[in-house]
Amino acid sequence: MLGTQFTKGSPCWIDLGSPDTEAAAAFYGAVFGWEFRSAGPETGGYGFFQQDGLTVAALGPLTEEGAHSAWTVYFQTPDAEATQKAAEAAGGTVRVAALDVMDAGRMAALTDPGDARFAVWQPGANKGLERTSSTNTLVWAELHVTDPEAVLPFYRALFDWRWAEMEAPGMMYRVISTAEGDQEDASFGGAAELQDMSGTARWIPYFAVEDADAIAVSAQGNGGTVLMPAADVPDVGRIAWLADPFGATFAVLKPAPMG
Repeated sequence: MLGTQFTKGSPCWIDLGSPDTEAAAAFYGAVFGWEFRSAGPETGGYGFFQQDGLTVAALGPLTEEGAHSAWTVYFQTPDAEATQKAAEAAGGTVRVAALDVMDAGRMAALTDPGDARFAVWQPGANKGLERTSSTNTLVWAELHVTDPEAVLPFYRALFDWRWAEMEAPGMMYRVISTAEGDQEDASFGGAAELQDMSGTARWIPYFAVEDADAIAVSAQGNGGTVLMPAADVPDVGRIAWLADPFGATFAVLKPAPMG
């Protein structure tokens, strides 16, 4: 289960790039009850989605040339520069070279060999998300690429990830864990073969919800799109895939009862 005691390779931050941050903030506020707080005039419109004053995600304008609205998952690294070099050596691409984000930390934006975009975060004053794995917060991160078996070794070279195969309806699923601790306890996400539904390689953030069906209705009612209606996945929970009004894809999960 994803926590907030982040280690090397943990998903530690997510942010949304949007062509209309005001409208995006209104959408996620309506769907998840998040409040948006600006990070200050010097950040160019970037700010934080918060729940009870705790940061659960972030939002900013699109900054990369040709970028479209999307969620980006950041993985913790002790050294953004070294991870960037390792990514290049392992067949990845550097979109934004390692740079300081004021005193918050250091980041780099990368693309894996399967064409999925992600970023890395070397913490400074900002250690990462302040709340995860509770209602309306990040609970899982999922990689969708054409050939997971070919791409996962890239991430192992960067973060020493482990993974275990699991039979899922119509596919082989890989449950990914960080390098440290019990493998099951350290799991934070998964990898699956790209389905026609998703169309492009990507990392998808999953948010825990109390009612996946109600969230899907709310998303649609606030200008979003239901990409995959809520459906039960045995031993996992009830899942729906959604897109916000600008096409950024995300998923929601009502976790199955434990035990």
